[in-house]
Amino acid sequence: MTPFGRFPGRGIRAMAVAAIDEALADAGIPAEDIDRIFFGNAVAGIVEQQEMIRGQVALRHHPLGGTTLVNVENACASGGSALNLAYEAIAGGREEVVLAVGAEQLNHEDRARPFNALRASTDIEEIGGWTPADTASKSILMDYYAGVAQRYLDEYDAKAEDFARVAVKNRHNAGYNALAHFREPQTIEDVMGSRMIADPLRLAMCAPTTDGAAALVLCSEEYGRRLKRKSVHLVTSHIASKPGPDRGPVGPAAQAAYEASGIGPDSFDLIELHDAAAPAELLQYAEIGLCKEGEAHHLVRDGRTELGGAMPVNTSGGLLSRGHPLGATGCAQVVELCVQMRGEAGRRQVGNAQVGLAINGGGWLQGTYALAVATIVKRID
Repeated sequence: MTPFGRFPGRGIRAMAVAAIDEALADAGIPAEDIDRIFFGNAVAGIVEQQEMIRGQVALRHHPLGGTTLVNVENACASGGSALNLAYEAIAGGREEVVLAVGAEQLNHEDRARPFNALRASTDIEEIGGWTPADTASKSILMDYYAGVAQRYLDEYDAKAEDFARVAVKNRHNAGYNALAHFREPQTIEDVMGSRMIADPLRLAMCAPTTDGAAALVLCSEEYGRRLKRKSVHLVTSHIASKPGPDRGPVGPAAQAAYEASGIGPDSFDLIELHDAAAPAELLQYAEIGLCKEGEAHHLVRDGRTELGGAMPVNTSGGLLSRGHPLGATGCAQVVELCVQMRGEAGRRQVGNAQVGLAINGGGWLQGTYALAVATIVKRID
């Protein structure tokens, strides 16, 4: 994983190559061993005006330039979807070694471009397109998250300060992650004093516009035995689309992963959730089975989901503080799980981490994500 942050002009090529080279070096394998690449990216077509062959362009000068490559665009779940396809290529016996990559150049000198690009993550026919004259100053998704957040406050005994607690928790974790976008500590007062974006969401409750890339090498069990580097078991990966007007895809994706693996929500040692806005993390607690609906804020109040708690969530800093370079996020979540399973997370290390879950959401339709990817990773002793 590259450092995440604001790097306008750096470009997808430089970031993707950096992440890929690090992943290959970490695995100790040559580029020629890679059979196939799944390249995740969400908004290069709008932000950088590079469409259609994004991955091929990014790697054209790299030793992997001639390797079979499939571009994957699935909104903010592009990285998780690339990983899912890589998993299926190995699990189905089609390939032996596959590379999953997520990369995003979200920041641009024209600051309206990323926000206009994010409009495309929902139904344009319903909300209307944008023109070059438009000067969007925030993500339309924050308006949607604000609506969800307000409903949660109206229906349960939660307060906006509970969303602030999520932001404070994740920033604390990011302080121990050298690759995170934001690392400076913040307090509940800091969060509640930050600029209002869409009531009740304040700036510090919203994920930043982030640039970065992440890459993972997946291989068969037989090939993995030959590696000197300690491997991690990718147990299963499942994608679910929004199943209906009153249901989101996070629960179905997680449930499919639970059924396929025989591992349930009480068995995880840590979880990476899609906290593009602080209330999203709370809502996902119930969706994946950590608590009943309407009880999520009590978990964060009681410290159960912080480092050292019963179920640490977003030890990387999450989207809120590690950052959210759309197409790279799903891969970065699983990088964190792998680092934890190897015992290499330093001061954010979860003791004796054995099993982890990542939830990567994407797009927005009818009040929730359009799709979600659930991935389970397990330590190999």
